[in-house]
Amino acid sequence: MTHLASRTAPQRVVVISTGGTIASRWQGTGYAADASGGEVLAQAAVPDGVTVEVVDLFNVNSSSMTSARQLTLLRAVHEALADPGVAGVVVTHGTDTLEESAFFVDLHHDDPRPVVFTGAQRPLGAADGDGPGNVYDALQVAATVRDMGVLVVFDGTVHAARGTVKTRTLDPHPFADPSGPLVGRLGFGRVDIDRVPERPEALPVPAGTGALPRVDIVMHHCDADPLLLDAAVAAGARGIVLVATGAGNATPPFAEAIAAAVDRGVLVALTTRVHSGPVAEIYTGGGAVDLVAAGAVLTGTLRAGQARIAVLAALLADAAPQRQGALLRRLLGTPDLGQGQESASAA
Repeated sequence: MTHLASRTAPQRVVVISTGGTIASRWQGTGYAADASGGEVLAQAAVPDGVTVEVVDLFNVNSSSMTSARQLTLLRAVHEALADPGVAGVVVTHGTDTLEESAFFVDLHHDDPRPVVFTGAQRPLGAADGDGPGNVYDALQVAATVRDMGVLVVFDGTVHAARGTVKTRTLDPHPFADPSGPLVGRLGFGRVDIDRVPERPEALPVPAGTGALPRVDIVMHHCDADPLLLDAAVAAGARGIVLVATGAGNATPPFAEAIAAAVDRGVLVALTTRVHSGPVAEIYTGGGAVDLVAAGAVLTGTLRAGQARIAVLAALLADAAPQRQGALLRRLLGTPDLGQGQESASAA
């Protein structure tokens, strides 16, 4: 199956604008998103054979992104793709939480047409601005590729949504998958695809408009105790991500707290604060062996932000509570070991 679309006819691409640095201007004390999608697009060239329609969804700094806004974005993407004449969708988004929104959309994306996230590290109108080039590249990818899921396009590179995180705060090349290779590159008017991302079967778009489940992130560190994890449970968290050390290690009190949380129906995922590599059941004494035995789900190579999105998606899915752990494992690509979880080191 080819993953590059024929472009014998003009390609319509819908651009959904959500704010971020790419839409930011000076406010007197700092930058904030305030420009429309049309203003952002006016700064960029459009590839030959591509026509653009702009949807102004919202206009926020992405540090103000919420699960409710991500759900609104997901529905807007599906609404755009309901038109068979649309070749693909581009989402302009702030870089702070782009990795979370892109992964959330990817978990629910079952269309061969691409959704491409992009943005900028420099504000609208900057003399050395990177936004116009990123928009041009994103439009080119959206009009070109097929069967690739949700992608992140920045600084001439193409990344899969899954695993891609912001690794540099200010550099114009901010995104990478620390545990995996690039999907492709752009240059000389071409899109070159090197690999096809592996993705689980897509979830349906969540139904309903009620309150969204609370999902918290807690980090382990020297001298850490389960106080904040217990506080999250007491605050009504239905999901928790523990950001552990090393390959997924904490202390015996954390294992006890996780077991208590799981007994209360809380979905707990285990990731690490280390830059790259998988979490794994190697150590006891409060390590991943004990945390998994207590009911935590390993997140593979996904880090905190995307692990939280996977937990949120599992909670939003129409699944019985006793099956949410298995669903989370499927979304994460980790084995479903059932109730009597076995140590990976014993496999």
